[in-house]
Amino acid sequence: MIRKICYSDLALLSNDILKNVNMLIEHGADKVELLMDGDKWDQSEMLFPQISSKLKDLSVEYTIHPPAWDINLTSENKVIREASYSEYMKAIQFASMIGASHVVIHPGFCFSPVFDKKLAQQRAIDYIKRLCEVAKPLNVKLAIENVGYNGSSIFTQNEFISFLENMDEIAGYLIDIGHAHLNEWDIPQLLKDLKNRILALHIHDNDGTSDDHLPIGEGTIQWKEIFEAINELSSDCQLILEYAPRTSLEKLVEGKNLLQQNKGGMLVW
Repeated sequence: MIRKICYSDLALLSNDILKNVNMLIEHGADKVELLMDGDKWDQSEMLFPQISSKLKDLSVEYTIHPPAWDINLTSENKVIREASYSEYMKAIQFASMIGASHVVIHPGFCFSPVFDKKLAQQRAIDYIKRLCEVAKPLNVKLAIENVGYNGSSIFTQNEFISFLENMDEIAGYLIDIGHAHLNEWDIPQLLKDLKNRILALHIHDNDGTSDDHLPIGEGTIQWKEIFEAINELSSDCQLILEYAPRTSLEKLVEGKNLLQQNKGGMLVW
């Protein structure tokens, strides 16, 4: 069975939400990941009831990415932590309204070496456990993403692998290939170690120095072994092309074709 491919609307950031979804459908999206950043999402509580029915009428499925900028569950400022939790909670409720398969959760960042990463990890555990309590009755899965680079990640590779060991099964992993590359993680091994709990992948490329969200093959990531590891993942693992704002939508089409070029969704390079 050929895998369904999801497109993030990051490529169309800050444009009209429904127009974005329709454009992505026109370019072959089987699913759309809605990134809830930008002014179109400012009035979210008022927006949800009116937009949810319109989204459900479109011929596509969804995943949800809560606001990515200015959100940090492990911030040194408690007000920011609580506001971040509130935004994630609202995103989970919205996901339930439109039948989204999962909500992406960034466990947090340390933006200064002064701050204690073990404390940050504990804060992430505490908040994600609270979010699991919100998500489980709604049957919305939480996809915990590896985020941060240039020292801001709160995890080593081994710490991330063990992070969900004592977490409710409603939470799984989202492996961001680009972020893992920036942190010089062993990506094929990471996928093998976590394959039974990976919900999704964010697929994009970079040159190893900045989070450029380039199309596959336009950076320095070595894809052959990664594709081989992806072949071993469950067919339920969602492949999400997450390309930078203003990337040509034809690049998403090319990415989808690359991911589906063999029978059964097998990947080759």
